[in-house]
Amino acid sequence: MVNNSNSAISFTDRTDFLAQLRQHSTKTTRKTWDVIVIGGGIVGAGVLQEARRRGLSALLIEQQDFAWGTSSRSSKMVHGGLRYIAQGDIKLTKQALQERERLLKEAPGLIERMGYYFVLKQGQIPGRFIMNTLLWLYDWLAGIKDHRFFNVSQTIKKFPGLSCQTLKGSCYYTDSTVDDSRLVMRVLQESINAGAQAINYVKATSLVKNPRTQQVIGVNIQDNSPHAPSTEILTLQSKVVINATGAWADKLRNEVVTEQRVRPLRGSHLVVGKATLPVNSALTLLHSADKRPVFIYPWEGATIIGTTDLDHQDDLDNEAKISQEELDYLLAVVNENFAQYQITHHDIISTFSGVRPVISCDRHFAKQASKERRDHAIWAESGLVTASGGKLTTFRLTAIEALDAAMPWLTSETKNQQEHQQSEQSHVFSNLAVEQLFPSKHQHNIAWLARLVGRYGNNAPLILSNTSQAETKLIENTQFCLAECRWAIKHEAVVHLDDLLLRRTRLGLLVKNAGESLFNQLAVIFQQELGWSETKWQDELTRYQAIIKQYYYLPMSLDLKPNTSS
Repeated sequence: MVNNSNSAISFTDRTDFLAQLRQHSTKTTRKTWDVIVIGGGIVGAGVLQEARRRGLSALLIEQQDFAWGTSSRSSKMVHGGLRYIAQGDIKLTKQALQERERLLKEAPGLIERMGYYFVLKQGQIPGRFIMNTLLWLYDWLAGIKDHRFFNVSQTIKKFPGLSCQTLKGSCYYTDSTVDDSRLVMRVLQESINAGAQAINYVKATSLVKNPRTQQVIGVNIQDNSPHAPSTEILTLQSKVVINATGAWADKLRNEVVTEQRVRPLRGSHLVVGKATLPVNSALTLLHSADKRPVFIYPWEGATIIGTTDLDHQDDLDNEAKISQEELDYLLAVVNENFAQYQITHHDIISTFSGVRPVISCDRHFAKQASKERRDHAIWAESGLVTASGGKLTTFRLTAIEALDAAMPWLTSETKNQQEHQQSEQSHVFSNLAVEQLFPSKHQHNIAWLARLVGRYGNNAPLILSNTSQAETKLIENTQFCLAECRWAIKHEAVVHLDDLLLRRTRLGLLVKNAGESLFNQLAVIFQQELGWSETKWQDELTRYQAIIKQYYYLPMSLDLKPNTSS
C-alpha cells in the first residue's frame, strides 16, 4: 500500500498508545493480536512487515529505542559477505547477494553501491588468482560483473598515502553501504503504513503461558520510558509471540527451553574526519596480527575503520563500547598501511560498537570468534518463535522464515505455502520514485532529494514543505539538515535526545563534539514540537553527553575531550 496523500506516516503517539494497551490488557476489553513481535531491530521490523503482508494483526515492542542495539551499530554494509564464500558458505552468500541487489533497486538513496578494493601484498594468502576466482563466483551469484584487477600504481592513485612496500595491487569488486538505523525506520514506516503498530521503550518482562498446556499466549510488558509508573505491568495476549531480540534472544527463549545458542560477538569501529583519512571507496586490508579483514571506507562524509570480532562479556543491557585493545588494534592496521598520516586517538571523532548475535555451532563457544558462521536460526517452541543470527542484508528472508514457523498457530499449511511464495516476490519498500515525489524544479539537487526519499519514503516532500529554508541547510560536512531533525522529533517516536542524534540521524557520530554546535537550535525545536521545558532539555543534554562519553568515544581510561576537528 502506498501513501499518495499529503498526510504524514507517523509513529503512534506513545501516551495515547499506552492508554490503548492498558485498555487491551483488561479482561473485559482484552484484545488478542495474531502476532506480538519483541525486538525493534532490523529483524523485528522485518517480521512486523511480513506479518502485515500476510494480513495478520501485529504489534512490535522494543525495550529501548528502535535500532538501539546491533541495528544501529553495524558496519553499515549491505553485502554478500566475501569471506563467507571463502569459507564455503555458498548458500548464505548467494542469498545475501540476491537480497543486496533487490535492496539496491528498491531503496536508492538509502542503499548505495560502492567500490571495494582488496589489497594484495607479497606473500599474502589469498593471492591474486584465488581472489579473482572468488570474485568471479561472487559476481556470478549476484548476477553482475564488476570485479577487476588494479596494479600497484593504479591502487596508489586510488588511495594516495597507501604504503607501497610489499604492495602487489588490489582486486576490485562492489558491495553496498547503508544507514542501518534509517533502514530499520523505513521498514517500520512501511509496516505502520500497512496497519501495524510499534512502540519503543516498552519492556517485555515475561511471557504469558497457558497454565494447563504451557503454550505461550502473550507477554507481560512494562513502560520503560522516563517517569513511567515502575510497578505497572500490562498483560497482552496473542496467538504467537516472535522473539526477535538478537543477542538477547536466549534470555527470552529460556522461559520455554533451557539452551544457550546465541554467542554475542562485539565489533567496534572508529570514525575519523574525511580530511584526516581521505578515501572515496572501501579498502579491505588483512590485519598483520591475525589476518582478519579490516575495512577503511567512506560513510556519511566521514571515514570509518572497522571492525573487530571478539566475545562480548559485558552486560547486554548496557550499551557496547570499544576497549583499549580494540582501539589499538584498529589504529595499528591504519598506521601500518597509511604511515604518512600516523593517526592517533586525538584524530577520532567518535567510536561505536555493536554486538552481533551469532548462532554458535559449538555449544561451548570454543571456536575462534571470526570463524563462526553467520547463518540465522529459527526455533518454534510452544507458541514462541525465536529468530536470531544472520546478517543485516538478509533480514527479509529471516522474517519470512519466522512467519512460516509461526503459521501452525495461525493458519493452515496450504495458505502458508501460498503466502510464502507471495512474500518471496514482494517488495520491501513501496515509495514513489523521486521524480514523482518532486515533479517540479527544486532548489536541492536530485541526488540529495533521492537520499531524502531513500530515508523517509513518501514523507520526503513533507519534510521540506513543513520547515523553513534555513533548516534545509546541510550541517557541517554531513548530508543531514535540521528539517530532518524536526520531522523525526515530531513524527518518529523520539523520546530522548540520543534517539535523535544517534539513530534517527547520525549527527552524534559525525559532527565534532557530538553535535554541540546544534544544541541551541535543537532545544528550540524540542520545545516547539514536544513541549520540552528548559529543565527537561538540560536533563536530556546531561544524559546524552554521558552516553557519548561512556559508549561512543574513547575508552574511559584515556579520559579525553571529544575531537574538535572535522
